[in-house]
Amino acid sequence: MLLLRRCHSLTRFGPLTTQRRQVAPAVASCAVRLWSSSSSDDQRSYQHTHSPSWRYGLAGLLAGTGVVLAYGLHQHKAEQADTVRVQTIERTSSLPIFSQEEVTKHRSLQDGVWVTYKGGVYDITEFVAMHPGGDKILLAAGGALEPFWALYAVHNQEHVLEILSEYKVGELSAEDVKKQQAVKSSDPYSSDPERHPVLHINNLKPFNAEPPPEILSDSYITPSAFFFKRNHLPVPKVDPASYQLHVEGLPGGVLTLSLEDLKTKFSKHTVTATLQCAGNRRSEMNKVKQVKGLNWGIAAISNATWSGAKLRDVLLAAGYGPDVAQWACHVQFEGLDKDVTGTTYGASIPLKKAVSEEGDVLLAYEMNGEELPADHGFPVRVVVPGTVGARNVKWLGKIIVSAEESSSHWQQNDYKGFSPGTDWDTVDFKSAPAIQELPIQSAVTTPADGAVVDRSAEEVTVKGYAWSGGGREVVRVDVSLDGGKTWQVAQLRTSDKGQAPEPSPPPGQAWAWKLWEVTAPLPAEAQELEIVCKAVDNSYNMQPDTVPPIWNLRGVLSNAWHRVKVKIREDENEE
Repeated sequence: MLLLRRCHSLTRFGPLTTQRRQVAPAVASCAVRLWSSSSSDDQRSYQHTHSPSWRYGLAGLLAGTGVVLAYGLHQHKAEQADTVRVQTIERTSSLPIFSQEEVTKHRSLQDGVWVTYKGGVYDITEFVAMHPGGDKILLAAGGALEPFWALYAVHNQEHVLEILSEYKVGELSAEDVKKQQAVKSSDPYSSDPERHPVLHINNLKPFNAEPPPEILSDSYITPSAFFFKRNHLPVPKVDPASYQLHVEGLPGGVLTLSLEDLKTKFSKHTVTATLQCAGNRRSEMNKVKQVKGLNWGIAAISNATWSGAKLRDVLLAAGYGPDVAQWACHVQFEGLDKDVTGTTYGASIPLKKAVSEEGDVLLAYEMNGEELPADHGFPVRVVVPGTVGARNVKWLGKIIVSAEESSSHWQQNDYKGFSPGTDWDTVDFKSAPAIQELPIQSAVTTPADGAVVDRSAEEVTVKGYAWSGGGREVVRVDVSLDGGKTWQVAQLRTSDKGQAPEPSPPPGQAWAWKLWEVTAPLPAEAQELEIVCKAVDNSYNMQPDTVPPIWNLRGVLSNAWHRVKVKIREDENEE
């Protein structure tokens, strides 16, 4: 207990001032290693320059005995609580105000590492080297801790909050806290929602971004803040009180529903489903030959729990019956997002999928147990499990039962696959069907390409995701450390660690991905690993081994074996 008491005292360095920044153990929400090997010397230099020698000992103690230390902190919080509260009140009254823009500038050791939490601004620069979870803490840099703490719930403990409160350097501006900046501009994107700075932006207007891949394998359910963003047009501002959904093309005439109607007149259903952009992993096709489209990495895919009314139930209420199926083949969707000409985003799916009991198509108004965020379709979107993201229309305004596919550009002249020999001079978009179900897919999320592992570790842990379209269940993921010469089978999981696995879905309704992991010894003589993964679904569909045979001018349907090269660093102490 004396040791714990002393360790506890080391986390407090006296009154905080803006000149002397303090840091809090267990502040950060964690994700993965972001520093490249080239920065390791700078990191060691920084630690030597800025960290007294006792901090190295504390870092080791935190990493090795985090649970014990947490218990000790909890036991001693009572005797510290009054002092902490008084100091916090005194500091808060004199702390400066920062804008979110200013906070976002502090995302590195060179510029400082700042985070926000419930309106407060915290400088955690000096703590990075001591963080028990390694430099995963840098994922939160420049942004809010809340989504990370939702992902890594171990931080949501009273003693952690008390420690964090001591290291406050400022307050976030009221405008940013309330997110009520009413920017009036001719720019149609000026009212787009704010996004977390951890996202890797592929295009700013319209906004398209993906999370760091490492985040994906840290949580079976992707937090909304980190769920990939794929917008084609400005995000519309929709008043939920006046929102109306129009259902057309059925014998009963036009059915108009409010948001309240959807919530009260139809049973609420919940489905866990993975959405993937058709262009996920397009960057790998670009390396073979240039394609047209956003240069997505491997993280234009995410998994969420969606809740709402079943599309089937709404269509039945609007007059759908067996007679309609005699002439109708498609259900069209129109969004409320518009371009400068007033043209809305549109797409369609087969009627059979829309009305199937097992199709699980939702008119979703909740995502991960909360109302849909603006970027994901507030107040209502279509969720079409097992189908390419482009058909999951957001900000849904109209549903049309029709004999024809949607005439939308995104249905007729985009999101279609072609032969590698087809180019923009010879392409005929009418010659290929619109993408609906996606093929089998998997990727390595950690370690990252170009990462370095120490020989002294003796083994390497590889993580990733796997998913197949059309409700086909992933049954196996094979992983190789030597470029595909030898293979081992990864362990699959359908929940977060420590939680009960999701039950096996009914045949044809495996809508959610599987996360996978394998730990293997480092080969004795190897200086570099070529890690490869490939998935197999229950129809025994397998990924192709290389990109060239599946290359296409739009860079869609990229699902070749994913390859990551990792260097092995020999122990510097070895003679």
